[in-house]
Amino acid sequence: MTEPYDAVEIIRSKRDRAELDGAQIDWTIDAYGRGVVTDEQMAALAMAILLNGMDRREIRRWTQAMIGSGERLDLSGLSRPTADKHSAGGVGDKISLSVVPLVAACGVAVPHLSGRGLGHTGGTLDKLESIPGWRASLTNAELMRQLEKVGAVICAAGSGLSPADKKLYALRDVTGTVEAIPLIASSIMSKKIAEGTGALVLDVKVGSGAFMKNLESARELASTMVDLGVDEGVRTVALLTDMSTPLGRTAGNALEVREALEVLAGGGPSDVVELTLALAREMLGAAGRGDVDPAER
Repeated sequence: MTEPYDAVEIIRSKRDRAELDGAQIDWTIDAYGRGVVTDEQMAALAMAILLNGMDRREIRRWTQAMIGSGERLDLSGLSRPTADKHSAGGVGDKISLSVVPLVAACGVAVPHLSGRGLGHTGGTLDKLESIPGWRASLTNAELMRQLEKVGAVICAAGSGLSPADKKLYALRDVTGTVEAIPLIASSIMSKKIAEGTGALVLDVKVGSGAFMKNLESARELASTMVDLGVDEGVRTVALLTDMSTPLGRTAGNALEVREALEVLAGGGPSDVVELTLALAREMLGAAGRGDVDPAER
């Protein structure tokens, strides 16, 4: 099979600060999934993107290509509205463990397809796997049944959901390209859009313990992700939250699960409680249930 593009030429284009057109981006993502673009070549392109950036059109097309590499879930058959959240990650960030069941208790289904640790941050799946017998992988049918019956699910994205991102996610972690804003934004939003949620709240961390060390870069990431969500029809809002110190009193998978349980039981550190409630209110508002006060649950 003759390929319409050459990976080295695409790398050179981005290295030299040129914009990639839609066909080049579509081919790159597809060819990477097929193994035509090698890990070494994608690593070089990721570094060029880190150094030279992408404009909004490029990021949107890159995100759409990643969504298009797999399936897109349809949650329209659920009996309740849907909302999800995503955190850009930080030390001691266990908020998903408390906010997901809280929002579900308020009548909004939360399809929280989560990830593992990236860079210095811990992943929600890693934390939950400290519970003996907990299972990260669910079929789509199991996911839908749990959303309808329980109102919430935390699990790994299925193999058919943005598979191109799974490869690139792992590559970024070992090539010094984790901090590339176009790649952070497209990675997060390709999965969140593909999962089918109707509303999304983004918790963008800023400070010494976050990927975004200053307000300027945090605002750029937040704005980029909100634009991507809105462009795809997902009601999307972002909060900038402080990560200059660890969140809560613990850091470590089992310890953070225990602290999240304390919060759900009405205790826990005040900063974890405050952020849990702030994100829950935004999620409920975006899902059309702003009349419900999560603090009363």
